[in-house]
Formats: sequence, C-alpha cells, structure tokens
Amino acid sequence: MNKSIATLATAACAAFAASASALELTQEWDKTFPLSDKVEHSKITFRNRFGIELAADLYKPKGAEGPFAAVAVSGPFGAVKEQSSGLYAQHLAENGFLAIAFDPSFTGESGGEPRRMASPDLNTEDFLAAVDCLSVRPDVDPGRIGILGICGWGGMAVNAAALDPRIKATVASTMYDMTKVTREGYFGSDDTTAKRMAARRAMAAQRTEDYRNGTYKRAGGVVDPLPDDAPWFVKDYHAYYKTPRGFHPRSGNSTDGWNAIGCQSFLNMPLLSYAHEIETPVLLVHGEKAHSRYFSEYAFEKMTGLSVRGESAKAGNKELLVIPGASHVDLYDDVAGVIPHDRIAAFFRDNLK
Repeated sequence: MNKSIATLATAACAAFAASASALELTQEWDKTFPLSDKVEHSKITFRNRFGIELAADLYKPKGAEGPFAAVAVSGPFGAVKEQSSGLYAQHLAENGFLAIAFDPSFTGESGGEPRRMASPDLNTEDFLAAVDCLSVRPDVDPGRIGILGICGWGGMAVNAAALDPRIKATVASTMYDMTKVTREGYFGSDDTTAKRMAARRAMAAQRTEDYRNGTYKRAGGVVDPLPDDAPWFVKDYHAYYKTPRGFHPRSGNSTDGWNAIGCQSFLNMPLLSYAHEIETPVLLVHGEKAHSRYFSEYAFEKMTGLSVRGESAKAGNKELLVIPGASHVDLYDDVAGVIPHDRIAAFFRDNLK
C-alpha cells in the first residue's frame, strides 16, 4: 500500500471511529475506586465489526504526550468497566500507558439488544474492536498495543491474542475459560455427554419460552443473601459484587445476571483451541488459593505443553505467575493488596517497545 492510500485509509478509519455516538454515557465518576490524581480520564466509544457501539473509559498519564503504548482492558465476566477493569486500566495509566476499560457488547453502557447476551466469538471481537480503536488514535503507537482480560475476559483475551497479530502482549488475570466451565462444570464435575445434553435441552426449552413471552428470563447474579451452605468461592464473589466494596448497579453480577440463554453457545465452543499458536508474549496471573487457578494452568499447558500445578512457571515468552495465598476475587481490586500492578506494567513495558 503506497503512502497516499495508507493516509486515506487511516483517515477513513478515524472518521468511522469518530462517528456520532448513539449511547448516553454517565459523565459523573461512578467507579468502585477513587480517581487517581496521576491520570486524565475521559469517555470514548467505538464500534465492533457487528456494528455494536461499545463504551469505554480512557485513562492516560496526566500531562504526558504521546504517542503512547496502549492497553485495552475488560472483565470480569458479568462485571462493568466501573469495577475491576477500570482499576487495572487506571494503574496502567499511572505507569505511563494509555489504557481503556470497555464494557463488552450487550452490557454496561455499551450498545446491543437484547441485553446481557454473550458468545465466544462476539466477546473476542470486542477485544479486536478495541484494538481497532486504539490503532487509529493519534496519541497511540499502533505497533505497541496490548490487551488485559480479567476472569472470563481473560479467556477471551487469550483467544484474541491467538487471532490478531496486532496484539503484541497479553495479560490474563484470575482467568476463566468460560467455554470449558460451561461444557464440563467446575473441575470437570459435569464433563459428560448426558450433562451437556440436559443443558442443551434446558436452553432450547427456555428459548421457546422467551420467544413466546417476548422477554428474556434472567439467570440471576451472585446469590444474595448467602445460604449457609454456599461454597467458599461463592462467598468470595459475594464479598465483592454484593457489598459496597464492588457493587455497581450496571453490573449483572451485582444485580440480576445474564439472560438464562445468554451463554448458550459456550456449550459447543472450545475457546482456547489455538492458544498454542500464539507467538506473542502472554502473562497469566492467578491466586494460589483461587478455585479457578486450574484455568490458567490449563491455558499455560495449551500454550507451552507444560503441566504445572500451584506454582509459577515460564517457558519462552509465556509465563504463569501464581500469587501466594490469593483467592480468585483478591485479584479484582486492591483490598487484599496482592494485585501485581508493577509486575503487569513491567511486562507490558518490556513487550510493547
């Protein structure tokens, strides 16, 4: 592509990205964490290839001039950008990056109807659309873009890294592979054809009922109040999503959850099928005590062929960092003081240069 054509193409992309927004975005600070005096914050929107407009909070170092290395952040699954992803993005901006925390399609302040739907393809695409947006910003170096996914969006981030070579570095924190847990149950407890067929029949019946009623039944967010026999990891979620620590009214996990059929396609989709083909650096961060640690161990094995249990490991440009004593939700916010923000910033600094 010659220089004049490239210039025209960039201008066309920028014009597309800057088209009028149909979203109504809250302008007040309504995050679950305080605004840092070291960053500048603004709100932006961008569109994915399905035409859905996504809302994002943009954080960059106060008073600094670009072009910056940039990172797109999303997650956890069922959360909004005012929760964990915004906190991670703000810390990255404090460390010199331009970072955006975005709401995935059909959630939060982002567009898409009906609300609270998800799919491996669509949510991987949301990350790629964020890279589209960052790639044409004049204050971003398009050759220095990374992504960071938290919880369920950790799995989406790994899948995005396998799909898009524009992504030069990837972090997945306290990750879930949402397709694996949907197919198999926790720890493979429901990994049978009979269990999957029962789930498919239930989803199919619910689709008929939803269509008949003209509405979508919600599956419910984190259970509240907690039953006496709740598993400890449910208590971990409750301590974040259902208390002032992490509650947000736009978060499905804090309120009424996904649509009951919202994750139907996860049953048949192995998300990390091509994780072994990722050429760029990946850092997996997980808590030693997290019920979900096996997802990061599984992802590390898919990428490297090495099986590890309960300890940090590195092979080539792939690394699993296990945080001693940390639970799954400890890596959502700074309450436990265990999120390795400096380590994550150093990883991006080393690999986005």
